Amino acid sequence: MTTHVVCSEEDLPVGGMKAVRIGDTGVVVYRLEDGFYATQSTCTHMFAPLGRGRIVDGCKVQCPLHRARFDIRTGEVVDWANFPPGVQLLNAVRGEKALRTYPVTVVKGQVRVRV
Repeated sequence: MTTHVVCSEEDLPVGGMKAVRIGDTGVVVYRLEDGFYATQSTCTHMFAPLGRGRIVDGCKVQCPLHRARFDIRTGEVVDWANFPPGVQLLNAVRGEKALRTYPVTVVKGQVRVRV
């Protein structure tokens, strides 16, 4: 694993998120009240771009496609895909799966993600 600078602290306000590519890996960096976090960039349900999602309840990312929600800090599934009605049929094939998370550090104002 290698650490990569993805932005400066000032680039990402609290409650903000930013999608970045690190080599072949898509990552979303989030700034929550308690610090910076990073997850894979695609939802584990149908691979929708989480960078187009939104932060809800202060610490969860909601997928823009089927509204699956994940804890940003741990990657764990909070609510599996539930929109539109009927998507639950697809859930029988696409079982719940947590997001991959990546370690984040801040050094001299630079946000770094280890991938």
